[in-house]
Amino acid sequence: MNLLLKALMGAAIVLLIGVLSKTRNYYLAGLLPLFPTFALIAHYIVGSERGVEALRTTILFGIWAVIPYLIYLVALYFLIGHFRLSHALSGAVICWAAAAWLLILVWRGWHGQG
Repeated sequence: MNLLLKALMGAAIVLLIGVLSKTRNYYLAGLLPLFPTFALIAHYIVGSERGVEALRTTILFGIWAVIPYLIYLVALYFLIGHFRLSHALSGAVICWAAAAWLLILVWRGWHGQG
């Protein structure tokens, strides 16, 4: 896939999020970031350039990668009640980064890449 197509896919998702956030069903804007736009791109690239086994490993890592996102959401849910939006978002991103870092360390140790 060329770079322009990837950029257009990402931009389309951002536009849809903006449109949905202004509708009566604003909560659906929380579903769109989970549309596998970038996963489709990553899976296509890994599958076509590295093969099926590398793609299977990437998919397995992606399953575990849901955990940092869940931690982000839980942290934001609780932080939003105590802090301004910008600080709550920053705190939740820090929680995501810590969880992602831990996931990478555990993954590398598990797969002998450390």
